[in-house]
Amino acid sequence: MTELEEVVLGLDELEALRLVDFEALSQAQAGEQMGVSRGTIGRLLEKGRKIAVDALLHGKALRIEGGPVAATTSKRRGRCCPKGTNS
Repeated sequence: MTELEEVVLGLDELEALRLVDFEALSQAQAGEQMGVSRGTIGRLLEKGRKIAVDALLHGKALRIEGGPVAATTSKRRGRCCPKGTNS
């Protein structure tokens, strides 16, 4: 793994991908969950998908980073990004 080229996926991009592509929420619903606009979700998805597909197609290591993650037991279970922490 240390010899692979690496790409970085931010936590905000990962959370947008999780909510829309994995949890099947609309972009508007995902924006509400993350506390950002639908347009911001669209930009996060576009960037996150490009990074993930680049890693898959070109055999690159995918590193996820972006700060501390707090687990929660609230309705927003699994949320990784506090409001206002977009890249």
